[in-house]
Amino acid sequence: MLPLHFRSSFGSSFRLCFCFSRTVRVSSLVSFPLSLFSVSLRVMSKPPSAFDALMSAAKKNSKSKTSKLSSPPKKRKSPLSTSSQNPSNPKSPKLPSPPITVVEPEQAVKQEELVKPVKQEELVKPEAVKPEPRKVRQLLTSSSSKGKTEELKKQVPQLKQKPSSFDPASIIAWEKGQPVPFLFLALAFDMISQESGRIVITDIVCNMLRTVMLTTPEDLVPVVYLSANRIAPAHEGLELGIGESIISKALAEAYGRNENWIKTQYQKKGDLGLVAKESRSSQPMMWKPEALTIRKVFNTFRLIAKESGKDSQEKKKNHIKALLVAATDCEPQYLIRLLQTKLRIGYAEQTLLAALGQAAVYTEEHSKPPPEIQSPLDKASDIVKQVYSVLPDYDKIISALLTEGLWKLPKTCKFTPGVPIRPMLSKAAKSVTEVLNKFQDVEFTCEYKYDGERAQIHYLENGSVEIYSRQAERNTEKFPDVAAAVSRLKKTSVSSFILDCEIVAYDRATQKLLSFQTLSTRARKKVEIEDIKVNVCVFAFDLLYLNGQELLQENLRVRREHLYASFEEESGFLQFATALTSNDVEEIQNFLDQAVGASCEGLIIKTLNEDATYEPAKRSLNWLKLKKDYMDNLGDSVDLVPIAAFHGRGKRTGVYGAFLLACYDNNNEEFQTICKIGTGFSESVLVERSSSLRSQVISKPKSYYRFGETINPDVWFEASEVIVILTFLVDFTIILFPNCAVAYHHYRVILSLNGITVSLF
Repeated sequence: MLPLHFRSSFGSSFRLCFCFSRTVRVSSLVSFPLSLFSVSLRVMSKPPSAFDALMSAAKKNSKSKTSKLSSPPKKRKSPLSTSSQNPSNPKSPKLPSPPITVVEPEQAVKQEELVKPVKQEELVKPEAVKPEPRKVRQLLTSSSSKGKTEELKKQVPQLKQKPSSFDPASIIAWEKGQPVPFLFLALAFDMISQESGRIVITDIVCNMLRTVMLTTPEDLVPVVYLSANRIAPAHEGLELGIGESIISKALAEAYGRNENWIKTQYQKKGDLGLVAKESRSSQPMMWKPEALTIRKVFNTFRLIAKESGKDSQEKKKNHIKALLVAATDCEPQYLIRLLQTKLRIGYAEQTLLAALGQAAVYTEEHSKPPPEIQSPLDKASDIVKQVYSVLPDYDKIISALLTEGLWKLPKTCKFTPGVPIRPMLSKAAKSVTEVLNKFQDVEFTCEYKYDGERAQIHYLENGSVEIYSRQAERNTEKFPDVAAAVSRLKKTSVSSFILDCEIVAYDRATQKLLSFQTLSTRARKKVEIEDIKVNVCVFAFDLLYLNGQELLQENLRVRREHLYASFEEESGFLQFATALTSNDVEEIQNFLDQAVGASCEGLIIKTLNEDATYEPAKRSLNWLKLKKDYMDNLGDSVDLVPIAAFHGRGKRTGVYGAFLLACYDNNNEEFQTICKIGTGFSESVLVERSSSLRSQVISKPKSYYRFGETINPDVWFEASEVIVILTFLVDFTIILFPNCAVAYHHYRVILSLNGITVSLF
């Protein structure tokens, strides 16, 4: 008996006991990467982590009947090889390899007992050793798990078939009712990433969902959430909250890699998921943990999101490590991408919704489409999209889909207070004339377009108030003053409502609107009314729900009448959006000038009666925005210099993906950073720009570069090239940015280079 204490790179320690004869080498029993372990003769007392728990489970599955150590080693019976017991009998039966035993630190015996020889009579006879096939298969040398993986990889390409000819039963690699393997989803993602056609991608997703609905319907919710790269509805505010540094550390520790190596490979490949896949493929393990399931991954992601308080980052890292250790094939690649919330496989959520509707049509036998529906597949897609726009909650939609059926969804999944809908959006117009041409013979109204935060305010029957952002994020804690104002200013006849509005920074002393930049200085969480330094005013322009009645299908004129009748205005607290109903060009032009003069962005023009319903999540031609920064001949230009860059990732690997731009301050003789530009470049422009700037790379920033402490570009440049930026300005406001004080539009700069967008510091 030779027990060896090992300390792993994961921070846990354990002891391996090997039983062997003189003719059997340790290397013949087990192989493992030496990079993961270093010999240690001391017992560690560190509390077990999620990774330790995973390894402990694997250990239990791999123990044989004779592997328990409840007494000192001298009383333990171990098998001898046949050649050791009976060397004169060459035909003695061949023994199976001795089982590998893992001993927890608390079971460790004294060091002097470890070297005590085992007496010959204490050894069990060869025929007494009977390996347990079910447990032995957990070793990585097992062929059964590899066989299942290969079988699944052969079956998954069938997902590409047309749904009309696809049979979900032909692809089943797990028993009905059993959790769906995560590998199934990862392989489907991999197949989708190689396609570019929307129809083909929709077919793959549809067939994937059908397979899950047939075998394990309870896994449909996690499958859909992971496919949407989410773990919960947006309004719940449940996010993973992990940065790339934590993911990189977990990846390095799980696969025995150096963090610098991970970083270098990440820069080369531009995809941390590919780095994970490559690392896993070259990293064998002693024991094979249980295969990942979609349910396990989804629940672990939610657990990661809920970790908080002391050591929460360490706990999150250990959860990620446990998943990575159990991952095989392409699973590490998509685990990492899901953790980064950058799935990058080329399909949007609208495709997922369409596929879900089509999958329901093919799967439902008890729910036939109504006879008047000519195209069930198209109608099913439209129903799911429409339902999701008013109830963006996959848990509720899928539950109703599986219990009540697809065709009843509009009745079972309705617009509900407490669950934000996606706001209706507008399209841009460049002139008053264009507006009049589009709205010929249609009555329309013009409203000020305020420069604040779009908000959806829900007042529930129990008197509670919830405030949501345009992205459905919960902002109730951020605006307690708004919650108090709407509760106070609603009329007594109002018991519930949902208000569409803009929250704008407001100076009540001068009764003037303040900039979005001022609004953004407010704290975001746990705001107390008495601590508020930036006051806000609610500018209400639409009412979507009133006293238990949904108003989405009413035209704007009716909704506006309900709005005016349901609230009392109070200057600086709650006001109705300033509006004008006219089709006169000069009147509208003057109204636009008034809006700009009042520190607004411009106008929103909306139809009043015809085609005037509220269309959630839709950028509609029935709403047009007219802003001076969209109008011709109102631009100006500035000269900026690229002084640094960030390596491109994904499709931009090998070129610079974003640039840090600065302007020159003649008074202080220094370059001050203005913005970071990243999107809108064509591939040819990126290649050309990257090539020309590589000769200007320097080892560190110049002493006369002024930039924020949080700015950490990958490379720095000599200030040599000039980029001409065309800016469209609604108004000039002198704002002191962290690094530059210039006359600039208070929060937006639009570039002329192929529609490039920027972020200001």
